[in-house]
Order: sequence, then C-alpha cells, then structure tokens
Amino acid sequence: MDRLETCKQIAMELPIAFLIPIVLLFASGVVSIEAQMAPSIASIEKTFMTPPNESRPMVRWWWFGAAVEKPEILRELRQMKADGIGGAELAFVYPEVLDDPALNLKNLPFLGQEMLAAVTYAQAEARKLDLRIDLTLCSGWPYGGPATTLTEAAGRLRIVEMPVPSKATSGVSPRLAEGETLIAAFLVSGEPKHWDPSSAKPLRKDYAVTSNTPQVALFFMASHTGQQVKRAAVGAEGFVLDPFSHEAVASHLRSVGEPLLKAFSATPPYAIFSDSLEAYGADWTPRLPDEFKKRRGYDLIPHLPEFAAGGSIAADKVRHDYGRTLTELVDENYLTQINGWAETHGTKFRSQTYGEPAVSFSSQRLAALPEGEGPQWRAFSTLRWATSANHVFGNKVSSGETFTWLHSPVFRATPLDMKAEADIDFIMGENQLIFHGWPYSPPQASANGEPGWSLYAAAVFNDRNPWHPVMPAVNDYIARISYLLRQGKPANQVAILLPTDDAWASFSPGKVSVSGAMTKLINPELMSAILAAGYNVDFIDADAIERLGISYPVVIIPPTKRVPLATMKKLREYTAAGGKVMVVGKQKFVDESGNPDADLLRISSEVLDGGARAATIADLAEALHRTVAPDLRIEAVRKTLEMSSTEDELRRSVGFIRRKLPDADIYFVANTGNQALAMFATFGSVYRAGVTIDPESAMVSSVLAVRQSIHLAPYESRIFIFSNLRTGPAKVVSVRNLADLSSDWQVRFSGDGKTVTEHSLTDWIADRATLHYSGEAAYTRDFTLESKPVEAVYLEVEGGVALPGSPNSQAEPAVLGANGIPDPLLTKPGPGMHAYYDPPLHEAALVFINGKAAGALWHPPYRIEVSKLLVRGLNHIEIRVYNTALNSWSGLPAHDYKPLIARYGDRFQMQDLDKVEPISSGLLGRILLKEEALQ
Repeated sequence: MDRLETCKQIAMELPIAFLIPIVLLFASGVVSIEAQMAPSIASIEKTFMTPPNESRPMVRWWWFGAAVEKPEILRELRQMKADGIGGAELAFVYPEVLDDPALNLKNLPFLGQEMLAAVTYAQAEARKLDLRIDLTLCSGWPYGGPATTLTEAAGRLRIVEMPVPSKATSGVSPRLAEGETLIAAFLVSGEPKHWDPSSAKPLRKDYAVTSNTPQVALFFMASHTGQQVKRAAVGAEGFVLDPFSHEAVASHLRSVGEPLLKAFSATPPYAIFSDSLEAYGADWTPRLPDEFKKRRGYDLIPHLPEFAAGGSIAADKVRHDYGRTLTELVDENYLTQINGWAETHGTKFRSQTYGEPAVSFSSQRLAALPEGEGPQWRAFSTLRWATSANHVFGNKVSSGETFTWLHSPVFRATPLDMKAEADIDFIMGENQLIFHGWPYSPPQASANGEPGWSLYAAAVFNDRNPWHPVMPAVNDYIARISYLLRQGKPANQVAILLPTDDAWASFSPGKVSVSGAMTKLINPELMSAILAAGYNVDFIDADAIERLGISYPVVIIPPTKRVPLATMKKLREYTAAGGKVMVVGKQKFVDESGNPDADLLRISSEVLDGGARAATIADLAEALHRTVAPDLRIEAVRKTLEMSSTEDELRRSVGFIRRKLPDADIYFVANTGNQALAMFATFGSVYRAGVTIDPESAMVSSVLAVRQSIHLAPYESRIFIFSNLRTGPAKVVSVRNLADLSSDWQVRFSGDGKTVTEHSLTDWIADRATLHYSGEAAYTRDFTLESKPVEAVYLEVEGGVALPGSPNSQAEPAVLGANGIPDPLLTKPGPGMHAYYDPPLHEAALVFINGKAAGALWHPPYRIEVSKLLVRGLNHIEIRVYNTALNSWSGLPAHDYKPLIARYGDRFQMQDLDKVEPISSGLLGRILLKEEALQ
C-alpha cells in the first residue's frame, strides 16, 4: 500500500480535526503508528483517539441532604455524558440547605422511600446513557450510622492512671461510661505518665501498699471512640462501626447495604465503595484478647502495662503482635466479608484500604478494586500504595480519588491545575481517575448569584463552573492516557520492601495505622533519590513476597529492623535467580519479635553479597546505576535563551511510567514542573526506535530510544512507543510567523452583553465593570492571508510565568483532639495541589476559525493546529475565553451558614473563604499564527 492509500485509510477512521496533521506527517516522511507498527500496536493507536467508555474518568457525585429531584438528576447525568465522563459514584453527604417548599427543596432522609426512589431513578437513567454507576455503601464516611449500636461501634482501649497514696489499703476505681467494661487493673511503681511497667502486679479491689515509694493504679477498659459518621446526610447520623467485628459489619450490610442494593433492582452497581478508613483511634474490639491468644499463642492481658508504656524490646514485641492481630481481624471481618457480600450481590468491592484501622499493604488483595489517593509523587503516598498493590496482585485498573484538595477554595481550580495533578497520578500508576468531584446543584442553589453547591474542600467539575465548556477536551485527554496505561503490563524496575513489621512494632494506644507509620519509615529523600536516578518504583511487603515471589529487577530494603525469616529465604531464592537486593545504610536485621536470629543473619548475608549497598541515600543513585540500567536517563541540553534546564531541574521535574507489551514499550513522560525543559533522553527499552505522540492532536513523529532530543513546556506530557519500527527522527526545519494577532480584538462579555475594543489585551479585573465578572468572553477579529498555507499552521498564545512553589502536594492535615486523635468534626485547610504558573490565558478557551471549531486551549503550550480551517484572503477568528467563578462570587455577601448549623449541627467547614477574591482573567499573552515545515 503506498502512502496515499494508507493516508486515505487512516482518514476514514480518524476525526476530521486530526486529518491535516496526519496527512502532513505522511507527506514529510513522518508516518503514523498504524501504518508501520505491529498489529497490536496498530489496534492501540486506532483506539487511542476514541478510547472506550471504561477508560473515561468518573466523578464522585455528591447528593447533599439528600435534596435531589428527578429532573435535575437526569439533566446532570446527560451533562456528564456530554462532557465525556464515564460514570458517577453516588455519595450521600451533609445537607447544604434547609427544607424550603417555596423553592421545592427538601432533604430526603437517608434510606427513606423517596431517597431510595431517587437512587432507583438515577441508576436506571445512567444505564440508558451507558454511564457506570458505583455506590457508596453508607452516607459520609466511614461506615456506620443510626443502625450501628453502641455495642457495634468502633472501640478503643481507654487507660486511666490514678496515683495511689502510700500505705493505702484500698483505692477508687474510675467510673465506667456507658458501654465500657473493665479489662484489667495493675499496680505499678512510679507516678502518672512516669511509671515502671516491669513492676506491674494485678490490682485487686482490696489491697495494701507496703512501700513508701509512689505507686500508680492502671485501669484498662474496653471503651468506644464515640466517633460519629463524618459528613452524614439527614437521617444517617450515628456511630462509626467496629471494623474488627464480623457482627458489626454484617449488621451494616443488612441495614444499609441491602436497602441501597435493592434500589438497583436487578441491575446492581458496577461497584460498591468504601472510602479511606478513618475510624480514628479504633484500636480495640471485645474479642481481641481471645483472638490474640488464639493467633499469637500467649495472653495479651498481663502484657497491657508494657504495651501501653513501650520503650523496650519486650514491649515492641507485644505491640508487633497486637498490630498483626488487628490487621488480621480487619482483613477477615471487614474486607473479606464486604468483598464476599459484593460478589454475592453481583457487584465488586472498591476499597480505599489504608488509614485507621490497621490494614496492611497486602490487605488490598482482599478487595476486588483497590483504590488510592494523594499526589505525593516523591514521598510515601496511599495512591502509590494502591497502584503498587494492583501491579503486584495483577489488577489491570488502578483507580484513584483525584483532585481531593485541588487548588482551594472551591471553584478556584482550573483545567491546568487538573493536568498538573493528573499527570503526577498517571506516573504513579493510576489509570482510572475518579474526580472529587461533581456536586449535585439545582438551579435554585444559584438563584442569588452564588455559583452553586459544593463540597467544603474540593474542586467543582459540573456545569456551574464557568470554564466547564472545555471539560470535554480535558476528559478526552485523561481518557486517552488512562486507556494507554492499561495496555500491556506494568514495568516499574524497583520495588521497595515496606517495613510492615516495624510499623506494627511502632503501634501504641490510639495509633494503629500501618500506612500512617509508612510516612515516617519511607521518607521523601529515599523516594526522590530513586525517581531522580531514572527509575520508577512500586511498594511490596513481606506477605506479598511470601505469597507471590518477586517480579522486579531490584528490591530495595529501606532502613529496616524486622524482616521475617520466611521473607529473607524468599529473597535468597530471588537473588539466586538473578534478582538484585539493595540496602540503604548499614543494617543488621532482627526477627519479627525484635530478637537476633542466627539463620536470619546468615541468610541476609548471602542475600546482600549478591546485591549492593548505598551507605547513604545520597549514594543510592550511583549504587542503582551499578546494579541495573535506568529506565529513563536524561541529560540537560546546552542552555539557550528559550530553554534553561539544569540536570537538577530535569531530575526534579521529569516523571515517567512504562507499560510493557509483547512487541513494544509504552512510555508516558511528563514535565511536572513550571519551567520549560530541554533534554536528551535515553530510554531503557530493548527497541531502538519508535514514535512520539501528542496526546491531544494525535501528531506523530519518529524518535530514537538513545539521546533523543525532547522539549517540554511547563506541565506538558508526551507519549513514546518503541518497537521494531525502522525510522529516523523527524525535526522541525523551519518555523515562521504568519501573523501577529495580539492586538485589535473585539471582546463581548456574553453574560452581560458588554462589548469593548481592546487594542492591547487587558486583564478583566483591571476594569471595575468586569472586576466581578465570571463566565465567557468572545474575542473576535479578522486577518488576511496572501495564500492558503501548505505546511502545518498553529495558533499559539505565548507567555506565562513560573511561580514559586512545589509541584507536589503535602499530605492532608488533621485537627488533633486533646487525646491526640484526629477530630472528625473539624478540618484544616487542605494542601491545595495546583499548578505554580501564571498562564497567558485565564483560564481556558475554545477556538473557532471561520466559524468552525478548531479545539481547546487549556494548558501549556497554548497552541492548536488550524491548517485546514484557514483560507486565502480574509479569515475570521473567535476565541471564547472562560475564567473561574471566584470573580463573581467575591462580589457577593458571605453566605450565612448559621441557620443550617442551628438545624443540623456543624457538619462541615468551608475552606479558605478568605481567598475568595477576583483573580486575573482573560486573554493576556501574545497571539501568533506559526507555520512549521517538517522533513
């Protein structure tokens, strides 16, 4: 087949907007993937531009109250479909409004007949639209509510210390609260907060103190956290359930799960959902002493004083065994039970398996769909925790709660902010984005000019957002990358062996989170050193190694004390088969109990003889390079006026992930930073050549795997596919400006009809008349071309300034109560992940040339291919620009939440309302038409 015939065939299958770039590439010697790659790659490329529905992002659909109506439910579902969203997760949360018959606003009580009828309607209409519907199996989070009795509520170990006077013959016991039982009492030497656990003796009701030294009576009680369900809807208030109790979980499934599932009739949801485990301080359950003795072989009760005090090898052993027992109990009674229940009901269990209580990395194998969150790329992240589990346990799809704290306050986030976080999530292995989120917001919610309902701390992705018209373009990008990152198999080179046994040994009363402990045990410097050296990384734990072995070229053991003997034997088998084990620092391992073990030391010496040591984290990159070649080696290009990339900037900013196919390697490469980068990249693929694809335009050009020159704009990403394709690199040989369109625009503000002529482009907030304007403004003007272009022509908006800041988000903060446990009723302002960049376009735009749509501008480089739409002579251009809702919102009086709080209590705190102020808006950069000639 000659080039012309091949071009015709592709033209039949690609959208019109992409024909001109592909034709030009054929004409200039740059060929499409479909024409030259193996059939499996051809199929992927063909599907890439129109990815399947299951690759499309989903939204968390918040129903506030739940004050919902069927007409608005249907309207929002249709809007989701039009936006390119693949489905919604029903999430029932706190009320936003008081009942108001005049406005037809009514909070439908949770699990009431009207509320369940709304669920039935929503899922039926969504199915007609081919939208996936998932279901949160509660209101708010964690699981619990009015059906959870005090007996079934989350438990905690309450410890009371009472000083005992010398020569005392009896003492006063602490008063037991409702539902509490006394487990044990001890007498110890010392004073409150400073006592000797080794002196502990059982304390009887009648006793005599013969010593003149200070004594303390310790009382251990089985108590309850008292935590209420967070952000509950009307009628869903109640205790958080005991996740260690089979009976408590079963009761919840009967009282909450069954009614919700019945609302789906014969068509169950795709998945039921359990949000992050935030049962704060849940460290006890009534059956714990019996289960501990059965599983660990000794009685926990006599060891409670040393467990509470800590600070010794014996105490750490008790804490370790206690932690492992809690993990086993939540695995069996929460995760396994809910997953089995889901299977019985024809659905799947999607679970954020981290936080409190004490789930481990391998606990994630017990849920059909493990999920994570958190764009902490160069630190420990529960998103990488989940994507790693999916890689280890063989799940193709890794979902993530995405944009949880994106650029606070609400309505501040922009499409560029979305890309900044989404690309970080992609390079950590996420390939199913679940937006946080889509607020149900009826027209009545905006009647007073406010932008509509929103969650207290989240971005807003519904059509109440002024820049919403570009959402289809954003969602197309996300769907394409999600689809591509599901192909083949994960190919991360490095696995970090999580020190789970050390995490268990660090447990103490009220602090029983394995994932929480990992934020200290896996420090950001370790993660950054591995990533900057050119490797991508997964986590793994001892249980996974013992069950499945190791499939990674390198295993790194971070600073660790406890390694099970069985795990070390597996590592010996791994190294004997050619695997490499590395350690950081000088380590001398002990067994799970914290004791030296001769066999463990001997086998660990054998394992490490074939590996490498990094004396410090600073030495890790060099040690890795000696062990296995990096998957992406980058070198800085000589600095120019346009590009100023140092090696450090590149290593801080460039991230990647690889997927391996039988006949190809797929790389997704992203600039996570706010500076333009120029580099030479050498890929670790066995193939020497391939192609690079622009994720939005489908422009394709040939590349080499060794020292390929790459330029990336701030927050730009690129796809590289390497195979046995034989081709040479393509390059731009000439670029010239066809026209400078930076002046003489007519600007019409669609919302109020105001029209102005801008000889030079001006910020909307510079004019008092548009200071508080949010919405669309149409920029129009004419220009003349002497001839119709024969080469590729781009409309480009130049400009943009990097702002100080970090591309990574910090972990979500918590407000601690007097007991050191997070207060579930209060929330601090979030970390506010966002792009640190002042763009030349605030915030996004749709471009039309001669009345025809050319595409969207929403991230650097702000450019779009317009060749086919141009004509000889007079041309007309229209750029519809959209800003955020903050400008109009800032002109309104503050919302009065006092009546809502008086009626329903303080269930949420809106975040960062002091930052609701006008921000720069409009088209502000230099606007050029550029012609590029390729060879």
